[in-house]
Amino acid sequence: ALVMGGHGDAMVPMPRFTTVKGVSINELLPADRVKALIERTQGGGAEIVAHLKTGSAFYAPAASTFEMVRSVLMDELRTLPCSVLLKGQYGIDDVYAGAPVVLGQKGVEKVIELELTDEESGLLKASANAVKLMKENL
Repeated sequence: ALVMGGHGDAMVPMPRFTTVKGVSINELLPADRVKALIERTQGGGAEIVAHLKTGSAFYAPAASTFEMVRSVLMDELRTLPCSVLLKGQYGIDDVYAGAPVVLGQKGVEKVIELELTDEESGLLKASANAVKLMKENL
C-alpha cells in the first residue's frame, strides 16, 4: 500500500498505486470498500492504540524501520514509502512528508515522482501544508 503526505488524519492513501500481485485494488474491490479502507487507514493509528492500550502504535513503525535499515545496509535499492524532505517534488518545498523513495547505501537515493491526478495532488499539498503549519506552531 502507498500512503503519502503527513501522518494521521491528513495522510493520503493512494489506492491507484496500491496493488495485489500487480492488480490495482480499484480493480479488485468495489469503490465503497476502497473508500472504507482509506478511512480506516487514516484513523488506524488511533484504532491500534485503543486495542494495544499502551498509548503507542509501535509494531508497524518498527517493522518499517527494519525494512528501511536493511535496504540501506544491504544496498538493496528498494522502493519504499518514507518521510523525506521534499525539495520541489510534487510542488512541495521544504516539508518532510511521506513519498516513495529508492533507499540504498547512500540513504535516499531518489525521490520517485508519480504522476498524480489533480485530486491526489491537491490532497497531498493540503497534507504537506498541515505538516508545515504544525511545525510552525511548535
